[in-house]
Amino acid sequence: MVEEVFSIELGASEKLTLKRNRYKGTSEKRISIVSGIHGDELEGQMVCFLLNDFLQKNQEKITGIIDIYPSVNPLGLDSISRNIPFYDTDLNRVFPGFQKRSLPERLANALVESVKGSEIVIDIHSSNIFLKELPQIRINSIYAKKLVPLAQYLNVNFIWVHQPVDSLSSTFTCTMNKLGSKALLIEMGIGLRINKDYCYQIFYGIINLLIKEGFLDYKLDISIKKPLLSPGGKIHFINANQSGIFISETEHGSYVKKGQILGKIVSSLTGKILETVLSPVDGLLFTLREYPVVYEGSLIGRIFSE
Repeated sequence: MVEEVFSIELGASEKLTLKRNRYKGTSEKRISIVSGIHGDELEGQMVCFLLNDFLQKNQEKITGIIDIYPSVNPLGLDSISRNIPFYDTDLNRVFPGFQKRSLPERLANALVESVKGSEIVIDIHSSNIFLKELPQIRINSIYAKKLVPLAQYLNVNFIWVHQPVDSLSSTFTCTMNKLGSKALLIEMGIGLRINKDYCYQIFYGIINLLIKEGFLDYKLDISIKKPLLSPGGKIHFINANQSGIFISETEHGSYVKKGQILGKIVSSLTGKILETVLSPVDGLLFTLREYPVVYEGSLIGRIFSE
């Protein structure tokens, strides 16, 4: 059932609305699946479509409450903007929000109040326009004990457990974990694009989690990936030492060898190779530069070595 959980009047006779699609079984245990906090991250739209399509065809197999919020930032989605237009506010930095302040804070507060009480929360993101990411889950180490077992159900390639970061304390995922939910952040693909393979991969992962956690009585006839786990190794950051045009010579998601050429930074003016970017270790290339213009210090990629 499609429900409106928040609305606010805008100028020019327009209205912003936050909607969810609720599927209800016999149990009151609840999971919330959220996407579209950033308007330029589109892969969550396809994942939500696949989930809604599947659940509508299998409603008799639903055993809990499944809430889907596909577009939390509809203004950003409509205007191809990462932030909320006019306010130029990153919605994912104002949680838990406030009921009687600016529009972004009111929207954030409405989402938190609606999702609050969910046993599990899935927050689906894509990368920005600069970097391409393998399907992965990022977990604050404070919550690793309760979240890593759930993350392993979600069919991702990699689980990145990182140290607490102050700038992430006002994100939606961090807020929901503080409020007692088991909130997982999924990152994949690249901004303004849809990678169908990644979307299907995460769709099957979410179905698997729904089955494992008792929200769905269904048999999934597909093998689920066993993800690499970051505490079992080290993450290496590769940054540009020169400014220029980065031309990749490596496949994203591949296993690379120490000394392997990841790409070259070139000058379009002189025709010279300014830097040959080499892998510092053997490992999984789970992040790779997609936007070719780079400056000294720009992130080229991330490699996980076991």
